[in-house]
Amino acid sequence: MAKILISRDGVLEKTVQLTKERMTIGRRRDNDIVLEHQTVSGEHAAITTILDDSFLEDLQSTNGTFVNGHRVGKHFLQHGDTIKLARYRIEFVADGIRAISGISSVPVTLPAARIEVLNGSNAGRRVELNKPQTSLGRAGVQVVVINRTDAGYAAVHTEGDRIPLLNGNALAKLPQALADGDVLDLSGTQMAFRLN
Repeated sequence: MAKILISRDGVLEKTVQLTKERMTIGRRRDNDIVLEHQTVSGEHAAITTILDDSFLEDLQSTNGTFVNGHRVGKHFLQHGDTIKLARYRIEFVADGIRAISGISSVPVTLPAARIEVLNGSNAGRRVELNKPQTSLGRAGVQVVVINRTDAGYAAVHTEGDRIPLLNGNALAKLPQALADGDVLDLSGTQMAFRLN
């Protein structure tokens, strides 16, 4: 189970296990995680955890939510990420890969994959998916992140009001597994997911 370590002014105040699918963080008492400081919004942010993936979302806070020094709207959390909420520093600690059906997990080597642009001025361009996260799109308009984990590749819509498509259907704000030949559509630019 993932957890967060909450510090203020360099002093660790509490460790919180992410035990619920969605946990809110804020100054009000009805939040799952209460941070008592006037610079924290009533309902500041939320962490959503689905299986082994956790996402941080800013809830239109006054002072913003930052991860590793960058202001975020929504962010896929990775082990060691540092979240800054007002005067608080929060470290995200992942729990690793969980065993399935009592079988101990064995490291799986994923086949290499790439994104290939199918139309427009960049047709034929390829982006190798060799990092844990690859972002596609334009910040503030439409961003899709492809996550590479031991379980496979998954796409998630992380930013922007324009809804991207996966095989003609709206791509959700939750990770969707990718299969060889799947087509992403970002504002009319079509890209195919290919396993090498």
